[in-house]
Amino acid sequence: MADETLTIRDNRTGTEIEVPIVDGTIHATDLRQLGLTSYDPAFLNTASCRSAITYIDGDAGILRYRGYPIEQVAEHATFLETAWLLLEGELPTKEQLAAWEDEVRTHTYVHTNVTTFLDGFRHDAHPMGMLLGAVGALSTFYPDAKNIGDAESRRLQKVRLIAKFPTIAAWVFRHTRGLPYVFPRNDLDYIGNFVNMTFEIGGRHEPNPVLQRALEILLILHADHEQNASTNAVRGVGSTHVDPFSAVSAGVAALYGPLHGGANEAVLLMLDEIGTKDRVPEFIESVKAGHGRLMGFGHRVYKSYDPRAKLIKRVADDVFAETGLNPKLEIALELEKIALEDEYFVSRKLYPNVDFYSGLIYQAMGYPTDYFTVLFALGRLPGWVSQWDEMLGDPEQKIARPRQIYTGYDERDFVPLEQRG
Repeated sequence: MADETLTIRDNRTGTEIEVPIVDGTIHATDLRQLGLTSYDPAFLNTASCRSAITYIDGDAGILRYRGYPIEQVAEHATFLETAWLLLEGELPTKEQLAAWEDEVRTHTYVHTNVTTFLDGFRHDAHPMGMLLGAVGALSTFYPDAKNIGDAESRRLQKVRLIAKFPTIAAWVFRHTRGLPYVFPRNDLDYIGNFVNMTFEIGGRHEPNPVLQRALEILLILHADHEQNASTNAVRGVGSTHVDPFSAVSAGVAALYGPLHGGANEAVLLMLDEIGTKDRVPEFIESVKAGHGRLMGFGHRVYKSYDPRAKLIKRVADDVFAETGLNPKLEIALELEKIALEDEYFVSRKLYPNVDFYSGLIYQAMGYPTDYFTVLFALGRLPGWVSQWDEMLGDPEQKIARPRQIYTGYDERDFVPLEQRG
C-alpha cells in the first residue's frame, strides 16, 4: 500500500498521472503511462530489488546484518555464525550452530580432479582468475545444482559453496607458490582450517590465535554489503536460473575488477609511492592539485566514516602488536590524520573506507597483494549466496533485462559490397 503519491505532469502532452510512493520509491514501470523509461546509468539512484539481508545508512555510517549492528556481529560472532545469520535470517541456537559447523565440515573436501584443473594454470596465473575458473567449474561436478526449484537441493548447494570455497581458495594460494596442496582437517574450525591449508609446510603450522581472529573479523566485515557490483552480478546472472556455482562465479568476476575488489592493493601501492611519513603533506597537496588519487578514501554509499573501517583500524592495532609495526602503517595513520582535518577532503565527505587498512593487515599476515581479493571473495561468499537464495524466493524478480537509450543511426538501406567505395 502506498505511503503517499507523486503527481507527474508531462508538459509535452498535458497528461498528468499520480504514482504511488512505497518505501520512499516510485516504480519505474509507472512511467510507461507517459511513454517514458527511467535512465540511471550505473544504478546511482535505482533500487533493483527488495532485500531483508543488509541495511546501510550511508550518511549516518550504519551497517547492519539482519538488523544487528556490524560492530556487535564482528565482536561476538564467528564467521560461520555470521553466515548462518545471513542465510537463515536469525542467529543460530547452540544446537543449530553445532549442526551447521558439522555439516560444513563434512563438505570441505572437493573432487580430486579439481587439483588437476588448477594444475592447468600457469604458475604465475592471477589468483582471482584461478578462483573464477575453479568455482565456475564446480557446476560440472555437481549437476544436481541445476535443480534450483528444489528447496533441499538449494540448501545443499549453499552448504557446498560455504564449505568448499576456502579449500579452493587455499589451493589457489598453494599453486601460486609451487607448494603441494594441503587437504582439509576435520579437527580444525573453519578459519583455522583455511589458514592451515594455506600456510602448512611439511605437516606443520603453528596457529596464531590473534591473527586468525583478526582474519575472521575481516571476513565478517566483508560478508555482505547490500547491492554492490559483485552482488548485483550474482543476482543478475542468477535471475536466469543458472546453478549457484555459476552465479557466484559471476560475483568473483565482478570482484576481480580493480574498481571493486582491488582497492586495498591500490592503497598499498599508494603508500609505497609516498615512501615515508614526512612526504605525506606533499602527497596530499598533489592530490588536491589533481595529480593523483587518495586511495582507500570515499565510498559510493558512505558519506561519513565507513563503520567497517573503524573496526578494521582496531584490528590493525591487534595485528601489528603481534607482528611488529609496519612502516606503511605510520604513513597510513599520518595520511588519515591530515586528510580528516583538511577541508578539501572533509567537504567532499571523503573518509577512510574498508580498504584503507585491510591490505596492510593481510600483508602482515603473510598474504601477497594479488591474493587480497581472494580473501575478499571468501568473506563476501555468504552474502552472495544469501542474496541469490533471496532473489529466487522473490515473486517480483524476473530475469534481469535492463533497457537502453539507443544512440545509433536511424534506418538506412544496406549497400551491396560492390557499391561501397
